[in-house]
Amino acid sequence: MTDVDPSESPTVTPAQRMRYRKTRWIVFLLGVYLGLAYLLIPMIWRRAERHHPAIAGLPQIATTHDNIPGDPMNLALIGSEGAVSRDMLAAGWHPADPLTLESCLRIADDTVLRRPYVDAPVSNLFVWGRKQDLAFEQPVGNDPRRRHHVRFWRSTEVDDNGLPLWIGAATFDEKVGFSHTTGQITHHIGSDVDTERDKILADLQAHSKVIDINWLDPFHKQLSGRNGGGDPWHTDGRLPVITLSP
Repeated sequence: MTDVDPSESPTVTPAQRMRYRKTRWIVFLLGVYLGLAYLLIPMIWRRAERHHPAIAGLPQIATTHDNIPGDPMNLALIGSEGAVSRDMLAAGWHPADPLTLESCLRIADDTVLRRPYVDAPVSNLFVWGRKQDLAFEQPVGNDPRRRHHVRFWRSTEVDDNGLPLWIGAATFDEKVGFSHTTGQITHHIGSDVDTERDKILADLQAHSKVIDINWLDPFHKQLSGRNGGGDPWHTDGRLPVITLSP
């Protein structure tokens, strides 16, 4: 048995048929209005309001101490310093040792002898006029020349809950060599920085309590470039803003 449109009944007058069709349109338009006004638009506003106040002025690329463009920013975290350290440790990332003469000599020695150094230091890059506040890494095998690593800089602005935003630059060190710009000995990074961004996001989702992920798309105006060592990089321009559990 099929449903019959009452407006198509032979007993319905043209005037009644017209009123019925107008009623259906009014009900349809009312449904669209209610969906927009009470569901979709408030949801958009809620997501907009969740934007951290520091997002408006986020830098897109770090610089070296000589003010040469460095690695691109490719992720951000919202949370306390304790939450960032807790969740990165839970996800299998090791805090990098401070950059000192002793740690530099050790990484040089371990690189030559191919001994593991899971807390090896990272070079300093600068955002907002200062070097990274936190740095984490994951070694690949026993070779200090190859590792995943990320630097984080803490914003000075906080959200309504008093939490700062941490802008990060995650890259993969493929090998050690001479800088193409200064001739100094340095790590050379892989060009696909989006893969490193996605790895950290997946690690955090698997091993910590991520409350929310809000993608800024587009974030980068420049989708490719070279870092301070002259290594090429490219990105799709998207930035995930990851809110961590308190």
